[in-house]
Amino acid sequence: MLHGGRLGNVREDIAKFTSSRKDDARLADAVLAINKAHVVMLMEQKIIQWQDGAKILKALAKQSSQKLDPSAEDVHMAVEEAVLAEAGPEVGGNLHIAKSRNDQVTTAIRMALRNELLNIMQQVLNMQESLLTTASKHTETVILAYTHLQPAQPVTFAHYLLSHVDGLGRDLERLQGVYERVNLCPLGAGALATTSFPINRKTTAELLGFNAVLENSIDAVGSRDFIVETQAALTLLAVNLSRLAEDLIIWSSPEFGTVELPDEFTSTSSIMPQKKNPEVLEVIRARASYAIGDFVASAAALKSLPSTYNLDFQEITPKLWASTDNLSSSLSIFAKLVPDLKVSGNVESKAAAGFVGATELANMLVRKYGVAFRTSHKIVGALVKALVDSKKTLLDATPELLQKVAQEAAGIKLTVKKGDIVECTNLRKLIETYKVQGGPSPAEVERVITIRNQTLTQTKTGITKLKENLANAENTLNSTVTSYSLSNSSKNGRLKNSNL
Repeated sequence: MLHGGRLGNVREDIAKFTSSRKDDARLADAVLAINKAHVVMLMEQKIIQWQDGAKILKALAKQSSQKLDPSAEDVHMAVEEAVLAEAGPEVGGNLHIAKSRNDQVTTAIRMALRNELLNIMQQVLNMQESLLTTASKHTETVILAYTHLQPAQPVTFAHYLLSHVDGLGRDLERLQGVYERVNLCPLGAGALATTSFPINRKTTAELLGFNAVLENSIDAVGSRDFIVETQAALTLLAVNLSRLAEDLIIWSSPEFGTVELPDEFTSTSSIMPQKKNPEVLEVIRARASYAIGDFVASAAALKSLPSTYNLDFQEITPKLWASTDNLSSSLSIFAKLVPDLKVSGNVESKAAAGFVGATELANMLVRKYGVAFRTSHKIVGALVKALVDSKKTLLDATPELLQKVAQEAAGIKLTVKKGDIVECTNLRKLIETYKVQGGPSPAEVERVITIRNQTLTQTKTGITKLKENLANAENTLNSTVTSYSLSNSSKNGRLKNSNL
């Protein structure tokens, strides 16, 4: 459509090579809304005649994403061609007054991205809810926690799940911050320098549900940091999900035996009938690398671009949608998997073999026998070595052995009661003593679960409000289009005053 003026006929292979049509499906509804809002503004500003605007609005109202010509150069041209066919070139040709594809495309991406962000935020909330519901059932379920993949200290499974609730909470805060910066309207910036027509950018921003105008016209069309920032937040989310997947993959192995995955989220071997492979989690773990790769690809594409609009931007947008699709599917799977995890309650033998009570034994010597902690640490380390050498566990420790080790390792005489040693090997009692704020004691975990549920409810309300804002703007736009397209003049129209 744009050839025949400055340029001659277009080469078919070049048109196909540079076209974004295959990736435009997500933007079709947004582009239609943008054109409606733009025409409403042109009518209100008396830039086009009211009757012409009404005809264009009627033509736009007949269009839908399914009706647009799939062979058009892109979705923007498809909409304009449809209006030209419906309203005629003399009237429909005014659709593009005072706007460019440059400001239109970035506005459309922001509109589509708002919905994607709201969807992902809702899915993060769903996963948090799944984790909290599961945690409430395991406030007294003891598991072993590991550092360096070595047995470290006992915690409750609920305490472990809460660590991911809190990580997701920060992911959610980042996405909410991104949303605020995405929800700014570039429309009206034109190609890069706005326009000599007396447009009202606040009107279109309000009709399209944006919080404010993205003011500087060069910045408005020439920035894609909102895409990279979104991908950065999604990358951190992907990393967090990948680490959870890795934990569950390792813990579901017979060597660890901490959890058993639901059958429907696993597969078996084509040759080894005993296998229960965690393939769903492995795919989530692998796809986290896609998010990282897409983020790096977008940042690299932007790194050396000159100011204002470049078609390189077109190559970045599919990376964004790949990231949103990736994270959306992973969150959906996790929210369904977590509630059906089976947790092993038999950890005593593993705890004994891993000497997980050693830290508390060292603490006990400090607390009850006045031994300096570093000395206590040395004594208990020597005790563990002696037990390992004799193929015994902490359950076999005696006051006599501890006294001997203390004399040899630290040169002190130490007489400890048998009951004090035994208490340090009782995992449930140990966990009950970890009642510091943020600790794994059942009472502390229950307190945190209550608070996190309250936060979840508040965040749900906030996200619902954001969705309502977009729905209200859409309703206002549609009712205004209907009103204006049926009226003969501005006197009969329902003019809107911008609140932005």
